[in-house]
Amino acid sequence: MVDSKGKHFIKSVLVETPIVKMTVLFIVLWMLFSAAVYWGEQDMVDTTITSYGKALYWGVAAFSTAGIADMPLSGRGEIFGAIWIVLGSMMFFGAIIASITAYFMRPLQRPLRQIIDTIEFHLEQLDNLSIQELELLKATVDTLIEHMEKVRSRKIKLHEREKEKLNSQKFSDT
Repeated sequence: MVDSKGKHFIKSVLVETPIVKMTVLFIVLWMLFSAAVYWGEQDMVDTTITSYGKALYWGVAAFSTAGIADMPLSGRGEIFGAIWIVLGSMMFFGAIIASITAYFMRPLQRPLRQIIDTIEFHLEQLDNLSIQELELLKATVDTLIEHMEKVRSRKIKLHEREKEKLNSQKFSDT
C-alpha cells in the first residue's frame, strides 16, 4: 500500500508536471507515425513491416534506440520513419526531463493555496523536531509574520489611496 507521502508524490507528479499530456501526445503521434510507416511499406515486396502491429513495434524500437533490424524499404516509409525517430526520441526523453524539472521547480511557482497546503502537510511533522529546531522555526515564523504584516499594511494604504483617487475623480467630474 502506498503511504500518504507516496500518494502526495504521485499526485504532485500527475498534476504539476506535463507527464500526462506528453504521454497522451506521444501515444497519438506513435500510432499516427506507425500507420504512416505501414502505409509507406504496403507496396514493398521484401518489407518486414507487414502489419500495423509490426509498424507499432518498429515505432517503439526506432525511438528507443534499441536498434532496428527491420528498416522501412520505401522512400515514404523511410521519411516517416526518420521523422518519427527524431520526434519520438525528443518527446520521450524530453517528457522525462521536463517532468523531473517541473517537479523540482514547482515550489518556486506555487500558487498561494498550494503553499498553504504544503505548510499544513509539514505542520504534521512538528513532533519530530528537536527543541533547537523548534526555536529556529519559531524565530522564522515570527519574522515571516512581521513581513506579512508590513506587506498587508502597504497593500491597505495603496488600496486606500486608490479609493481616494477614485472618489476625488468622481467629485471633479460632477
